[in-house]
Amino acid sequence: MGDMFRSEQMALCQLFIQPEAAYASIAELGESGCVQFRDLNDEVSAFQRKYVTEVRRCDDMERRLRYVESEMKKDEVKLPLLKPEEEPSAPNPREAVDLEAQLEKTDNELREMSANGASLDANFRHMQELKYVLENTEGFFSDQEVINLDINRKLDPEDPANLQGAAQRGQLAFVAGVIKLERFFSFERMLWRISRGNIFLRRADIDGLVDDEETGRPVLKTVFVAFFQGEQLKQRIKKVCTGYHAAVYPCPSSHAERMDMIKDVNVRLEDLKLVLSQSADHRSRVLNSASKHLPRWSIMVRKMKAIYHILNFFNPDVTGKCLIGEGWVPTNDITTVQNALARASKISESSIPAFMNVIETNEMPPTYTRTNKFTSGFQNLVDSYGMASYREVNPALYACITFPFLFAVMFGDLGHGLILLLFASWLIIKEKQLASIKEEIFNIFFGGRYIIFLMGLFSIYTGFIYNDVFSKSMNIFGSGWHMNYTKETVEDENLKYITLRPNDTVYKTYPLGMDPIWQLADNKIIFLNTFKMKLSIIVGVIHMIFGVSMSVVNFVYYKKYASIFLEFLPQVLFLLLLFGYMVFMMFFKWLTYNDTVEGPLSPACAPSILILFINMILQGSQDTPEPCKEFMFEGQKSLQQVFVIIAVICIPWMLLGKPLYIMFKRKMHGAPPPKPEGGGGEGHGDDDAMGEIFIHQAIHTIEYVLSTVSHTASYLRLWALSLAHAQLSEVLWSMVFSMGFKYHSYVGGVLIYVFFGAWALLTVGILVLIEGLSAFLHTLRLHWVEFMSKFYEGAGYAFEPFAFKTILDASEED
Repeated sequence: MGDMFRSEQMALCQLFIQPEAAYASIAELGESGCVQFRDLNDEVSAFQRKYVTEVRRCDDMERRLRYVESEMKKDEVKLPLLKPEEEPSAPNPREAVDLEAQLEKTDNELREMSANGASLDANFRHMQELKYVLENTEGFFSDQEVINLDINRKLDPEDPANLQGAAQRGQLAFVAGVIKLERFFSFERMLWRISRGNIFLRRADIDGLVDDEETGRPVLKTVFVAFFQGEQLKQRIKKVCTGYHAAVYPCPSSHAERMDMIKDVNVRLEDLKLVLSQSADHRSRVLNSASKHLPRWSIMVRKMKAIYHILNFFNPDVTGKCLIGEGWVPTNDITTVQNALARASKISESSIPAFMNVIETNEMPPTYTRTNKFTSGFQNLVDSYGMASYREVNPALYACITFPFLFAVMFGDLGHGLILLLFASWLIIKEKQLASIKEEIFNIFFGGRYIIFLMGLFSIYTGFIYNDVFSKSMNIFGSGWHMNYTKETVEDENLKYITLRPNDTVYKTYPLGMDPIWQLADNKIIFLNTFKMKLSIIVGVIHMIFGVSMSVVNFVYYKKYASIFLEFLPQVLFLLLLFGYMVFMMFFKWLTYNDTVEGPLSPACAPSILILFINMILQGSQDTPEPCKEFMFEGQKSLQQVFVIIAVICIPWMLLGKPLYIMFKRKMHGAPPPKPEGGGGEGHGDDDAMGEIFIHQAIHTIEYVLSTVSHTASYLRLWALSLAHAQLSEVLWSMVFSMGFKYHSYVGGVLIYVFFGAWALLTVGILVLIEGLSAFLHTLRLHWVEFMSKFYEGAGYAFEPFAFKTILDASEED
């Protein structure tokens, strides 16, 4: 897995490769995925680079692959899934030529079949429509082969007498065709207008749906016959038919000729059906044959294109006999890269083996942290805030524990934690089968399966501590409270409430977590309120102190020893002397004040820690009745005054310490003039102008002082969400599930299943999903803002090596 404490050490390497071994070398490096190449041809356009022709060849092959794949989708041909061990390597140049020829042959064959198929489909559709015209117009004509009509008057197309009248001005002609039913009525009105009523239409709807020539979708169509007189009107009708996309077909007026034509059309339709069937079989064979190889072809072409793309980053030397490239390599992987270059030289039979040199540089290297499937989820949470600066402390190492723990403090319920644990366990056990699912929402849960697993595990633990299982408590060890009251005493004294005090009750400490008797107490919420509120402050202060302490590790590694005394020391003193002292008072109060002691140390005299802390800051005081005392111990007031004075001194210490030290250092060592543009884009460094250093330190000091207060208060969300979660769970139990226990007849036995189903649905939907998401986001904020801001800079950039696996995964997502 590697070291997660900080990112890996990187080296800038220079590669020298012979041109004949360049392709094989990059292919081997792509399989190993250890080098992030730098583009040495930034100023050269993409069209002027050495391997632009090869990249275009790969683009052309990708275009052919996309076309073949689209044809397979049309015919619903399924592509086989390649196993990881079946993944092909990048093809060598000879294999690439064969692959290109094979793709060209398949592409041309499919295009030719598609063109022929489209032509055959159009002919078949026209023959069918012609058949519909011949069959449906049979009733539009009389037995006479020549029909004369008087068109000088308005004709009624439904009157047979009009079809048999003698014409005074010539014979009656007609046009027959097929049109979409939705366009017919507009078509009819248009013909009426252009002829001024001297045309009449007959139509017959075609049974069923007919494929549309424009869209290929099934639509309703109708056969029409337009009767008219005159050649000029015929030309107008044909123009209208063209405008309305109506197909015009020849239709003889003679019954015998129509019958002969129908027979001829039927013969041609049968021939077309046979040809179409054979064409479909041939197309299916070609597609099925190509589908067996298409996944391999796609991977090979993508790898080829990626190799030539990287080769365009290289520069030829002066002689043109060597290619020079540069890239970042993790120092632990230098041997892997060297072995890959050696294998490539052997494969390509190069006379001079490729080699690599490590070169010195002042550039900031990329950040690379090795992870596995367990730690990658936590690392992604940290990287979402900002990529770590090179070799700075990695918070993800500690987030593996602190993240699920803080989540569990808010989500503490043994039952709900068990649901999360079971769900995550299912994702982990079935991870090999579930990894192939590409649904976006599911992949979010699947990627964080180990985070969910630990959140469930820690929630079970905090559920034990809170003694909370679906809002109920478990009496595992037996309650530590045993009252001295008897039933007779309660009845004689007419007691409505019984107060249990350790002083007059047989009492012992419950071994683990909350005593189950608190489930029955009327002051349960009050007690849990104060307990969880103090617990959240304690956890928060410890978490922040740990964050501030981690900055020391960064200062030591970067050899900024002065910052330990000028930044870390005043920061940690300010935090400890104020809020660390408040945590101390909580523990001191718990240990000192108890019910077995009378006088100033009795619970009634226990001072409020919040009031004490406010008076400490404002130097105030409060009146206390006898025999109680304002302070918990002797000399507390003086101690608090000293703590406040030191905390106040820490503010100018943080504000002026580092700038004055830099100023003194420059005067003593004669430092070069400052850079006016800042720290080279990498934050504020010691080389900035003094004015900028003072401003930056002022902002940093104000932010830290104010955030110390706000961040401590921010950890109260642990108490708030925990309390809300417990109360919602109790409401669901009392107002939903427990309703089923109120029925004593057999009806209750049936209703209990109904109420249980509603309770289970609401529990999973509201308490596990919605409340879980809320607790997750609050935990994320506590890490990003309250914890990581104390030491984490996050000003780096990610290590993105040239790796075939990354390229192929990105292609699958696209």
